[in-house]
Amino acid sequence: MPKPVIGVTPDFNAGDRKDMGGREPTYFLRALYPKAIEEAGGIPFLLPLLSNRAAWRQMVAHIHGLLVTGSGSDLAPELYGETPRCRLTLMSTARATMELGIVRTGYLADVPMLGICGGMQSMNVALGGTLYQDIRAQLRTSIEHRPTRSAIHTTHSIHIAPHSLLHRITRTSRLKVNSSHHQSVKKVAPKLVQTAVAPDGVIEAIEAPGRSFVLGVQWHPEFLINRHPVQRRLFSALIRAARVLIHTSSARPMLHDREIVGHRQ
Repeated sequence: MPKPVIGVTPDFNAGDRKDMGGREPTYFLRALYPKAIEEAGGIPFLLPLLSNRAAWRQMVAHIHGLLVTGSGSDLAPELYGETPRCRLTLMSTARATMELGIVRTGYLADVPMLGICGGMQSMNVALGGTLYQDIRAQLRTSIEHRPTRSAIHTTHSIHIAPHSLLHRITRTSRLKVNSSHHQSVKKVAPKLVQTAVAPDGVIEAIEAPGRSFVLGVQWHPEFLINRHPVQRRLFSALIRAARVLIHTSSARPMLHDREIVGHRQ
């Protein structure tokens, strides 16, 4: 059986980030992401940040799954109908445009999709949801969601909804996770549901019941897979869903431009 190809979204410096390559436009991808995909049985494929909808359709047609990675930068609040409420480090326009577009395209084509941390937030915004721009400024919580300790350590627990995709994957209703984010999902997109929360109410997972495999998690399982085998199951589940797509590729729906851009509500 051929291994499924998993498209992976990279981070990007457009030439204005001293901490990410200086003036030279540069793609960045933490090696833990492709490593987790490869170890789960897939072939990771870095997706170029193309802005053309025809290119998104073609990329989606040639992959069997999508991994939307985390980012140290933030989506512009205008992308979810808000004005900035605090100082933000904005994601490059190139990455935001492509990431939101590829999520919408992948959702419409029912391509298995896993979003991690900022990737989960991009999934929510792409499909019509909103974000808390800064947890500390907008929510009362005693949990530090952006601790200084390494992400190889867990920091708090989450409660997982019964009968959810995440529950079927992890086989538990309570899970210890790491944390490295200052934003979180506020309004869940209409086609998604929340399926895990932290003790303070911060949404930790979202899913699409109407799709074969669409899952977003707010933590970083790629840092935990060596110490916590349950975290490996997230990547293994993505690969299993992608293998199913290999066998049903002839039935994948045709996409049109108006569908790809039609999810903002």
